[in-house]
Amino acid sequence: MPSVSRRYASPEQRFAHPSGVTSDELRAPVVLMVSGGADSTALLVLAATEALDVEDGRGCARIARERLHVLHINHQLRGIDAEEDEEFVRELSARFGIPCTIRRVDVAALAREGGRGAAGSDSNVENVGREVRYAEASKLANELSAEMGTPRSAARILTAHTANDRSETFFMNAIRGTGTAGLSSIPRRRNRIVRPLLGRTHEELCDILRMRGIVWREDDTNSDTHYLRAYVRHEVMPKVLARNPRAMASISTCCDILSDEDSYLNQVASRTYRDLTRRTSETMVALDARRLAACEVAIARRVVRKAILDVCPEARLEARHVARVLELVARGRGSASVPMACDVRVEYGMLFVRAHGEGDQTLASWIEVPGRLELGDGRALLARLTEVPAGSRAPELARAHALEFEGMSVLLDAGACGLDRAQVGRLWVDCAQPGDVMCPLGMHGQSKKLSDLLNEAQVPAADRHLVPVVRTRPSGSVVWVAGIRPDERVRSTPDTRLLLELVLTSE
Repeated sequence: MPSVSRRYASPEQRFAHPSGVTSDELRAPVVLMVSGGADSTALLVLAATEALDVEDGRGCARIARERLHVLHINHQLRGIDAEEDEEFVRELSARFGIPCTIRRVDVAALAREGGRGAAGSDSNVENVGREVRYAEASKLANELSAEMGTPRSAARILTAHTANDRSETFFMNAIRGTGTAGLSSIPRRRNRIVRPLLGRTHEELCDILRMRGIVWREDDTNSDTHYLRAYVRHEVMPKVLARNPRAMASISTCCDILSDEDSYLNQVASRTYRDLTRRTSETMVALDARRLAACEVAIARRVVRKAILDVCPEARLEARHVARVLELVARGRGSASVPMACDVRVEYGMLFVRAHGEGDQTLASWIEVPGRLELGDGRALLARLTEVPAGSRAPELARAHALEFEGMSVLLDAGACGLDRAQVGRLWVDCAQPGDVMCPLGMHGQSKKLSDLLNEAQVPAADRHLVPVVRTRPSGSVVWVAGIRPDERVRSTPDTRLLLELVLTSE
């Protein structure tokens, strides 16, 4: 393989191109994904010899040779044919003086291990192969960016998708069932991935290669109509083109329009999602269900999709799942499950989306006084003792304290909690248990079940394990239901001299 020298600019030598493009962007690596087929072979040839628009702000322009790098993925699916594809790409890259990286991946084995869809099924192998290609391209782009000293975001990954591919994907998604995003088909750019040949047809690229006397590799699976893409290519597209020879151009225009509108609706939905979000964690998001119900359905669908995908990025969402969630939102109550993803529930005017198994954590631990107890979800419980200042009255201090901290911190009578300055004390912290009873402050000694108290506080059943309950000991009386109510029997009184301060914090 011929070596390609790279010239690196020092920080002092970096400059701005007249078009506003920085020197980093002009030096950033451009990874060419080349399989050896006609389209990707044409991509390599055109990138090396002609001007292409790689979305770097310069429009259609020549790419500096030292920026180019070929990537070929051997999926190990076609035996000797795959080996010959690999050798072809290696030799073609050397012919044009472009470095070439070969990555071998057993895609069939990955598909079997992944368990997505039927093990080893054609569609599963195809999906895994696509994921592998983009993952390897991203990895190589990052490695080259580090080597060349340029930002990762400035790198480009070029694929050889054509107008044919875009039209075929449009029909494939329509056949499977899709929304605006699917009908937008293949975008011209997605982050670092750019498709500069999307405006050309497969036939045009083949003609270019023939005129230059360059051969390419043929994949026999491309003619097997068992695969959906091959079926659309050989059975659907010929009929469409017979009816309208310019159908590809028409479909491409349609895709561009749908892509622009989809982008706009996503922006609106993202703003709405932020406005409706009331609580979030890594495995849960809570939205204002009443306001969501009032949204236009086109926006509401996207908000629900975003909520589910934020909690479960790998969820394989279908339109029926989103429709089911919106039915619950309209009804104002109920629950459902998205297979292999999350549970949704509407209660107390909120839509809760939780990853499966999110509610399995339990809380049971001592907290030293003074001390701090980490709750495992980013929150902590703090406890300390403090004397009532001379000239002050404990009840007034407690009321002002509770108002200032909006119930997330309380001042209680330490002695009533079994604590004093003379010895190190501790309290037990867990969650509400069946049959728990307390005397909530303000009810003048009347008892109430903790389940009723949490229900009145509109704490969803699935979240009740997250509410810390502070007790004198594991089987002792309740001191404080954190963030909700202390017990009447440990309130500060005029005779209180030593205060227990409990704080529920997210810091």
